[in-house]
Amino acid sequence: MDPMEKIFGKTAQMTVLMNLIEHQNESTYLSGIAEETGLSHSSVSRVITPLIASGIVIEKPLGKQIRTFQLNMDNEATRLIIDFYNKINQMLE
Repeated sequence: MDPMEKIFGKTAQMTVLMNLIEHQNESTYLSGIAEETGLSHSSVSRVITPLIASGIVIEKPLGKQIRTFQLNMDNEATRLIIDFYNKINQMLE
């Protein structure tokens, strides 16, 4: 079990956030997140919305129907979350 799951439990939002942290310097699509996490598109869409609203994730439209997502590395909260993620993984591994 992932150290973050041990602390916070396994939720769809935590799963999406951890996926984005693991690919923090890459843009991805809803379908990519869904495929990598095993979540449905609708679940990913539902849980990524509050991450976008909080400024942790940036959404960029790519054409009319395609959206890409990436962690907002300019956001202080994002940097703190990544720092916590890295430290907790080091401690609990």
